[in-house]
Amino acid sequence: MFPHLPEGFNAVITGANGGIGHAMLQCLLSSPQTGRVIAVSRSAIAAHHPKLDALAADITTPSGREALCSALDGQPVHLLFNAVGLLHDDSRGIQPEKRLEQLDDEAFAHVMHINAATPALLIAALKPSLQGKHPTIIASLSARVGSITDNGYGGWYSYRASKAAHNMLMKTASIELTRLNKQSIVLCLHPGTTDTSLSKPFQARIPSGKLFTADFVAKQLIDVMAKRSPEETGSFWDWAGESIEW
Repeated sequence: MFPHLPEGFNAVITGANGGIGHAMLQCLLSSPQTGRVIAVSRSAIAAHHPKLDALAADITTPSGREALCSALDGQPVHLLFNAVGLLHDDSRGIQPEKRLEQLDDEAFAHVMHINAATPALLIAALKPSLQGKHPTIIASLSARVGSITDNGYGGWYSYRASKAAHNMLMKTASIELTRLNKQSIVLCLHPGTTDTSLSKPFQARIPSGKLFTADFVAKQLIDVMAKRSPEETGSFWDWAGESIEW
């Protein structure tokens, strides 16, 4: 499954009740290489497995990250997969902006907190379990629209900015982690447009064959992660294994 990781490796999945997170969880639980999987979600996970430790916690908060650290109890993390992200939130009135005048400071700050700050704060909280001499892969879901070079359409100001910031934070963390663990691999991953609640309001405009199931995406991303080496830490890849310009 992951040539870079040992047999019986420890994994952490955040956003494990979401579409991609849940599909990734199922893949890991079915693999004989996997040892323990801590699956983190704000709501209880309706799954039972000998390898599974389900943790109901909100990792966008300090208390949620502290709960995850307590569950790990100092054990090394060989795979950290972050699937937490926000594009829209009806309860907060958050939608992707089409025009500058739709920018709202509170909505912008919230999207930045979820998509950019939270993944970095998660890595900071788990740093004792990521540093050392053990191999580790840290992968966090990004989006192609976070590429400044690839931006040819405009719009979606908060989401684009948050994913661009996410990528910079992951790149910067990869440099620090290399000093602390030469076997670390930090990756930003674009899953493609996946049939989940995040993309649901925007699926009508998706070309035929470009809307992927979560199961397909999880398997593709596992393949992408499996092919990476420590020399490629701090890089940005899509679901098909193609590198994306920053």
